[in-house]
Amino acid sequence: MNYNTKVHPIDLQFHGGVFEIFSFLVETAMGPIIIETGPHSSFDNLVKGIEKCGYKKEDIKHVFLTHVHLDHAGGAWCWAELGAKIYVHPEGFRHINDPAKLLASAKRIYGDMMDWLWGTLKPIPAEQLQIVGDNEVVTVGDCDFKSIHSPGHAKHHTAWQLGNVLFTGDVAGVRMQQGPVMAPCPPPDINIEEWVDSIDKCLAIDGIDTYYLTHGAGVTDIDFHMNKLKELLWSQSKFIKPYFDAGTPIVEISKPFEEFVKQDLIAQGVPDDKLKRFESANPSSSNIYGLMRYWKKKREG
Repeated sequence: MNYNTKVHPIDLQFHGGVFEIFSFLVETAMGPIIIETGPHSSFDNLVKGIEKCGYKKEDIKHVFLTHVHLDHAGGAWCWAELGAKIYVHPEGFRHINDPAKLLASAKRIYGDMMDWLWGTLKPIPAEQLQIVGDNEVVTVGDCDFKSIHSPGHAKHHTAWQLGNVLFTGDVAGVRMQQGPVMAPCPPPDINIEEWVDSIDKCLAIDGIDTYYLTHGAGVTDIDFHMNKLKELLWSQSKFIKPYFDAGTPIVEISKPFEEFVKQDLIAQGVPDDKLKRFESANPSSSNIYGLMRYWKKKREG
C-alpha cells in the first residue's frame, strides 16, 4: 500500500522558516498520530498545522520520536501533558523522562537565547513513555510503524517505517526544498562508521520509495541522496582529521572548513546568494565541534 496519501508534512515555520523543521501527521483508522514534535517554541505552529489537516490537538494520542535533540523532540512534553503516549529509543528514555541534564547542557550552549530558540523542557512520566526496540512494530489503527534503530547522528536514533515510506529524522541528513544534501554533525554523539552502517541499513529495506526528512520533508531519489550523504560524512570527517591530530584550535579551523563545505554546496548547484542560508541551516561551527569530538572518541578508544 502507498502510504503517502496518509502523510501530511507540517512545516513548523521555525523562527520564520530559515531552518526548516517538519512534523508529520499520519492519518490512521484510530485517529491522527504525529512523528516528530519539533521544539517547544514551535508548539503553537504545530497545533495550527494539525488544525489545517482537520484535527484538534486533543486528537493526538500517539507521538513517535526519532531522537531527543531539541529540534526534533523538545515539544514532546506538551503532547504528554495532553495525554499522548510517546514512543522513544531505549537510549533516549532517560533524557526525556528526566531532561534536567539535557536542559542544563542546552542552556550552557545557547545561554540567553535558549528560551527564544527552543523553549523549555519538562519531564515526561515513565508511564507515558514506551521504549521501542529495533525492528519492533507499533500498530495504531490500520498503520504499522516499524522502529529502525539507526545510530550515528545520535546513539539514540530511530527511523520509522510505514509501508513504502521512511521517516528518517537525521539519519538521512538535511535537504531543504530539494536543495543540496547536507550532513548535520553536532556534538556529542557523532559516529561516522555507525552512521554509514545505518544509511546502508535504511537503503536495504525493501519497498521504500519515499523518505520524509525532518529537515526537508519528502525525498524520492533516495539512492542518490544517501550515497551523497555518505560521501559528505567521509570527506568532512577526513578534512577535520589533520587539524585534530595537530591540536589546532577550533577557531583556526572555522574558515577553512566553511570554505570546504561552501565548495561542495557550489558543486551541488547552490547559487552564491543562497550559500549563507544553507550555512545557517547546517552551521559549520557546530559540525566542527561534533567531528572533533568524533575523532577524540576514536583516539580514546
